[in-house]
Amino acid sequence: MDTEINKKIELKDKLINFYNSNKVKIYIFFIIVIMVSVFITFLKVKLEKKNEKIAENYVKAGILLNSGNKEDSLDIYENIIISKNKFYSLLALNKILEKNLISDEKKINDFFETVEESLKTRDQKDLLRFKKALYLIKNGENSKGNAILKSLIDKDSQFKSLSEEVITK
Repeated sequence: MDTEINKKIELKDKLINFYNSNKVKIYIFFIIVIMVSVFITFLKVKLEKKNEKIAENYVKAGILLNSGNKEDSLDIYENIIISKNKFYSLLALNKILEKNLISDEKKINDFFETVEESLKTRDQKDLLRFKKALYLIKNGENSKGNAILKSLIDKDSQFKSLSEEVITK
């Protein structure tokens, strides 16, 4: 029984000695942990607000487009693409293509590249490449479109069978 009490006292003394000798380091450690936690929380809140703003802009652009204001909606869609939001930039590009809001092929190719940079997964990038190939073929650039489709086939993409079907037609 005495040995247990002595061990508890020794442990308590060791902890007190450790605290006294490393007081500054312990305080600095806790301050750093708190600052990092606050910083991470701040970044998450900022990112959420930015995402909400982009979502609101996407909806606003859709409303403007439906009301016949193509120029303003196009400006908003372009800003969404430039923001490189991994969800809404792809939707904005799809809307631009679907509604034929831009006739400048170079600008659309730039948008394809911008959106591709924002995508993370291979499947998303392959889908975007497939859409780009279809767009190029639709606009008379068959060789470029077929080259993209062949690269999807060679990479054994999820869109391999669709690419083969498009090439054979």
